[in-house]
Amino acid sequence: MSRWINTYSFTIKKTASYYVTHIMVAAMVAYTVTGDLVTAVTLSSLEPTVQAVVYFFLERLWQSIAFTQNRAAIQA
Repeated sequence: MSRWINTYSFTIKKTASYYVTHIMVAAMVAYTVTGDLVTAVTLSSLEPTVQAVVYFFLERLWQSIAFTQNRAAIQA
């Protein structure tokens, strides 16, 4: 597990900062719309959690594409 964390530490940190920012924005919007703190916290926790997991894997995909393109350019 620690090797995995070391390998992906930058992506994990980037995902975590995205997650915190997303929750704060979602909470403010949800509270503004609903006027209810419990509903705002519930909504702001659910969607960003799913989004953060998707973002992590999307980021890995983009890095893989960039790596493949760089390797192809070097071999050409």
